[in-house]
Amino acid sequence: MYRAIKIFLITLCLMFSGLMFSGLTFSGEVRAEGDIHVLIDALGVGDFSDREAAIKALVASKDPHVSQILQQLSDGLLYVNSDGGPVLLQGGTDDEPTYSDPITGEAADDVDPDMMTKVKINNALRGVIGAANSQLTLMSPDRSARLAAAQGLLKDADPANLELLNSALAAEKDAEIKNTMEAARAVLLLKTDASVEDKKAAIDTIAARGNRDALTILTTTLETAPDDLKPAIQSNINSINRDLALWDVAQNVWYGLSLGSVLLLAAIGLAITFGVMGVINMAHGEMVMIGAYTTYVVQEYVVAAFPELGDYSLAFAVPAAFVFTGFVGLVIERAVIRYLYGRPLETLLATWGVSLILQQAVRSIFGPTNREVRNPSWMSGAFDLGGLAITWNRLWIILFSMVVFLALLVLLKRSAFGLQMRAVTQNRRMASSMGIRTGWVDAFTFALGSGIAGIAGVALSQIDNVSPNLGQSYIIDSFMVVVFGGVGNLWGTLVGALSLGVVNKFLEPFAGAVLGKILVLVLIILFIQKRPRGLFALKGRAVEA
Repeated sequence: MYRAIKIFLITLCLMFSGLMFSGLTFSGEVRAEGDIHVLIDALGVGDFSDREAAIKALVASKDPHVSQILQQLSDGLLYVNSDGGPVLLQGGTDDEPTYSDPITGEAADDVDPDMMTKVKINNALRGVIGAANSQLTLMSPDRSARLAAAQGLLKDADPANLELLNSALAAEKDAEIKNTMEAARAVLLLKTDASVEDKKAAIDTIAARGNRDALTILTTTLETAPDDLKPAIQSNINSINRDLALWDVAQNVWYGLSLGSVLLLAAIGLAITFGVMGVINMAHGEMVMIGAYTTYVVQEYVVAAFPELGDYSLAFAVPAAFVFTGFVGLVIERAVIRYLYGRPLETLLATWGVSLILQQAVRSIFGPTNREVRNPSWMSGAFDLGGLAITWNRLWIILFSMVVFLALLVLLKRSAFGLQMRAVTQNRRMASSMGIRTGWVDAFTFALGSGIAGIAGVALSQIDNVSPNLGQSYIIDSFMVVVFGGVGNLWGTLVGALSLGVVNKFLEPFAGAVLGKILVLVLIILFIQKRPRGLFALKGRAVEA
């Protein structure tokens, strides 16, 4: 009996202890949940020094809502009753403000707007908030947030953040972020009273970045640096300048290739029609313009009907532009140009008239203002490759132009239609006597050249304004490319387009855009005095004649 009572009492004690522990744990959880509100409410009492202590206590709590609260405080959205009470978030309008919990957003009851005053901060507190946000983001699990914080410290260069940066640097594992943090630490170190050896190491760290930001930092530092550091700084400045000069040359080559790819797309269709048919097509630029407007129409339809496919509207626009502009070209050839073969002046005037009609038709349908064709996400933004700044849209256009060029080359070299086209180009009479219907070859060649011009319009819509005058910006350059490279020769068109693009970009910094084009035109005129058929002249009896 005694033993049973003893076991019963022990069981009661254990049960009571468990209840007590549960109660303590529960109350501890409630208290932990309420601690953040206690810290927030502390922002509304005392002076600025008390507020600074409250901010630091908030950061030390490591609550996930701290960054949100600090942003609200920085934006002047936190208010407190002048008689005391919780700190609330103000919303609504100035005439009818509303108040709610700054974390949960739950509306607060029985609040008199006339009694509410803003939780004020001064410049010193703004600095504390900025440092606190930097600390929170430097330790954030989000990689992009940490990278942005490191870049912000590199830009602001406040020595007060050095200790914080050292802590973050010790914990960082990502190579890119760590590299940015090390550069920021070096910049901050130069503004402290660190030893000469440490500052020399910091200078080397900054110089190792080798970009214009590093050059700016070192140039600024040189003005106030002690004499024993100036030789090292100047040496690194000279080294960066030499490297940047080489990268500038490479950047101009890249810009030239980018421009050349655009000229290639605009001129390659003209090279076919001009080479095979001998037609000076002044409406070729309008084919490019029609392709750009086709892209606009297709994108608007896809985004409206199938929003999930909006990022891939260009995949639908390319075949649509090719087919539609090819059809327009076929109609123009059958209705106008076929009656004017062998009469180049009349052909030039007729196609110029067609270009005016097409421009006015587009103005009547779409209006005279520019139309926006949005870049898909995969063509937006840029990236650095060494010292080169490369935009995704230009890179994709270069690749696209090469694909179009190779596809056209395969068509001309490997297909029956390409064989007939080359035969007509080299000797029209002989091709006709062999049973080739030269009239239809001309018609479909003109349609093919127009369709490729439409594809060029798809690409140009990503880098230029879509307007009725779009084609006029490229028609002269396209003729220069065709004449320089060799009429009707695709390889000549490729070399001519890329060469003229690079030459233009090297002349522009010295002569300006307009004078640069004039100089290129003069150089081409001088060149064709020596080689009238261009870089790559076509072979054949008719051509030689």
